[in-house]
Amino acid sequence: MKILVTGGAGFIGSAVIRHIIDSTADSVVNLDKLTYAGNLESLLDVSDSGRYAFEQVDICDSAELKRVFHNHQPGAVMHLAAESHVDRSIDGPAAFIETNIVGTYTLLEATRQYWLGLDDSHKDTFRFHHISTDEVYGDLDDPDELFTETTPYAPSSPYSASKASSDHLVRAWSRTYGLPTLITNCSNNYGPYHFPEKLIPLIILNALEGKTLPVYGKGDQVRDWLYVEDHARALYKVVTEGVVGETYNIGGHNEKQNIEVVHALCELLDELRPWQGRSYKDLITHVQDRPGHDLRYAIDASKIQRALNWTPIETFESGIRKTVEWYLSNLEWCGRVQDGSYQRERLGATA
Repeated sequence: MKILVTGGAGFIGSAVIRHIIDSTADSVVNLDKLTYAGNLESLLDVSDSGRYAFEQVDICDSAELKRVFHNHQPGAVMHLAAESHVDRSIDGPAAFIETNIVGTYTLLEATRQYWLGLDDSHKDTFRFHHISTDEVYGDLDDPDELFTETTPYAPSSPYSASKASSDHLVRAWSRTYGLPTLITNCSNNYGPYHFPEKLIPLIILNALEGKTLPVYGKGDQVRDWLYVEDHARALYKVVTEGVVGETYNIGGHNEKQNIEVVHALCELLDELRPWQGRSYKDLITHVQDRPGHDLRYAIDASKIQRALNWTPIETFESGIRKTVEWYLSNLEWCGRVQDGSYQRERLGATA
């Protein structure tokens, strides 16, 4: 099968592409606008494969989408292209509305027109897989409660509201037009190639530079942490084995307070990269909480385990160690992201 992956140069998208190229016989078309969060260096290990192709395209560009579908004839779409950073959505929500809502609509329409033109056998096997987030559900008050696939939506931020909107559009295109769709909602991802604005890489890199380690409020916000390579395996399971029209929640079974995550990172760094006889915990600084900050997310992933026989391989302890070790071994990649050279060289190459 040939799979069109939108947002394939991003953190989760690149993990999905690496998994497909390394662990399956399928082909990939990576469609990415290459915003600040898109980094083709995350795909260097697979970009020379004859089963990989790249298209620099904005999902809001219907004419370019039509060209890509016509030229590549994919058998499935995995839609990961999105603006995804909550803080950025608070500071500037317009980009989130444009990409996550208008972009998803434009992609759905381009996909539908392509799908309608397929012969019956290819139309029956085609899939549109929309990758979303657990943040669409809001947060949980009951410490024993978990998000399920039927939890009502209650988004708290411009980011999560835009993702909730895109989920609704996908379901509407399935119900109204018969487009064969699947939706997944995942918990917080972490692992290699994560953009340094996110909590885990930010803490690692700040610590190594002796900078403060900012923690919102008391750091008591609870998240369910999912290793990105486990997520990539789950997403491939869904697009190849999932039931059309279904939603699957994907979680890591690793609920941790943010302050616990920061402490775990400091302890690993103390072990792997000692700092002048001091603990990196000395750098922790509590900062004012962000507006509308959800307190607790937690995923019930029993459906995907039961229906598709998927469970995460990594525990939080094994995954976080692999993550810290990867960053320590790939500081050059991190530096190129931090100083922007990964973007400057890309712009120079395409000028």
